Amino acid sequence: MPANLEKVFAYHDATKHHYHAYAPGPGFLDWATQPDPFRRYAGADILPLDHFSQADGPPYELALTEGSVALAPLTRETVSRLFYDSLALSAWKQAGQSRWALRVNPSSGNLHPTEAYLIGGPVPGLLEAPVVCHYTPRIHALEVRTRFALDAWRDLVTDLPPQSLIIGLSSVYWREAWKYGSRAFRYCQHDVGHAIAAIGFAAAALGWKAALLDDLGDEAIAGLLGLSHAHGPEAERPECLLAVYPQTLDSRVCTLPRAAIEAIAQGEWNGTPNILSPDHRSWPIIDEVDAATRKDDGAAPYSVIASTDSVEVTGDATILLRQLAHRRRSAVAMDGKTELSRAAFYSILQRCLPGVRRFPFNALPWPPTTHLLLFVHRVQDVPPGLYILMRDRSKIEELKAALGREFDWARPEGCPVTLTLYRLAAGNCRRLAERVSCHQEIAADGAFAVAMLAEFERQLAAYGPWFYRRLYWECGILGQLLYLEAEAHGLQATGIGCFFDDPVHEVLGLRDRRYQSLYHFTLGGGVEDVRLTTHPPYPGPARPT
Repeated sequence: MPANLEKVFAYHDATKHHYHAYAPGPGFLDWATQPDPFRRYAGADILPLDHFSQADGPPYELALTEGSVALAPLTRETVSRLFYDSLALSAWKQAGQSRWALRVNPSSGNLHPTEAYLIGGPVPGLLEAPVVCHYTPRIHALEVRTRFALDAWRDLVTDLPPQSLIIGLSSVYWREAWKYGSRAFRYCQHDVGHAIAAIGFAAAALGWKAALLDDLGDEAIAGLLGLSHAHGPEAERPECLLAVYPQTLDSRVCTLPRAAIEAIAQGEWNGTPNILSPDHRSWPIIDEVDAATRKDDGAAPYSVIASTDSVEVTGDATILLRQLAHRRRSAVAMDGKTELSRAAFYSILQRCLPGVRRFPFNALPWPPTTHLLLFVHRVQDVPPGLYILMRDRSKIEELKAALGREFDWARPEGCPVTLTLYRLAAGNCRRLAERVSCHQEIAADGAFAVAMLAEFERQLAAYGPWFYRRLYWECGILGQLLYLEAEAHGLQATGIGCFFDDPVHEVLGLRDRRYQSLYHFTLGGGVEDVRLTTHPPYPGPARPT
């Protein structure tokens, strides 16, 4: 076994929660070293972006299929809108003297390790020359890190469709490790997936799309984002690049010339990153898995993507995508009584099926690797029990063979023929969902809970250790979709990063690494915390949320 793959397996096993012991963590919260959730680059020129109401279109159910929304031109307004609807603040919450921000993209513990960058050419009203900018959600603005020549921009995007932008994402592991310790690397990768999907949804509202540029290595990404010389516990680690461009100019295979990246990286960079904490605790296990999962240049040998683009999912045309994105909240508790209709349940699951022209999965170049283990509690006309949604129907027999127990594999009543949903076992599984989700009642008190079951060992052996990150990205993308689906059906959702790994596998009789549970979720009737006061995300007149 390759050494780096051994390190990935070692990290994954060492950061599992068990009934008898949790993964290594800080033990207590050192509030004196709580990281600043906002990175700023002192000395960089600031380009303010426009603010908006979320009351306009397009309809959510229409926007999730490519080609359904009119194309918006590339302007200052649309670039502002892209960031405003994906990575900006969505509200401020206050309890007594304590005040904290919420964002359109969620984050484990609201700690926000993900940073974003814009690499773009001239944009009317915003950019006179090509730039690399850091996006700062605190003030909804771009901080100019470097400007470069127009010829260099043309060389960089020679293989991209016209009117393209590039968005880069990075992670500050310390922000999560401060609270979660060794398991923080997992949560950072979840958050990258949520951000990818959030950007994809914001692009969809403009008639654009976002596609992962997955042939570049992490060294090249760091160079393009100005992070090559970042070091120390607060260093930003490169994660990925997304090409954003009009849906009408589809390009599934895109590349950025390494020579063009090196020319930009060697330019003059401005701005000094702020210090996030006065002191830090070291987590060598995170540094080790970070190094083991770094990707070199070279196109990934992905196979043909399984697609269900022919599946039609309908919804309420009066529900608007931007409204859902900005009002999305992570529920802190579920009411234990709200039910979901069978039609709505099946509609949500239909949305989770992959498709090369369906948001948010059209951002990914690899076939689906993650299936949904469902703990159904309160869905009308669907008996409570344990279910499985196979997101790739060709893998059904493979999963059956991997399971160490006999299950029903029964099709539930009224299930659409296109929905690969099976009941594994009937019965009340509320306590089971709660127990395997670190004894959290929220997993039992919703309409249903989810464990995301990823094809694990074979995918890492086939693609390489660097694919470990991407397994979590796919889970985060699914999670962001579930957030919006919950809101669209009058519910709320919450991502659950704390769960007992192997006990989830034991429910299915899994005793090896062929499949691993990587993320949990719950959807239901959220309980409002009346002690909290909500304020607008930015100064000025209150905006609808």
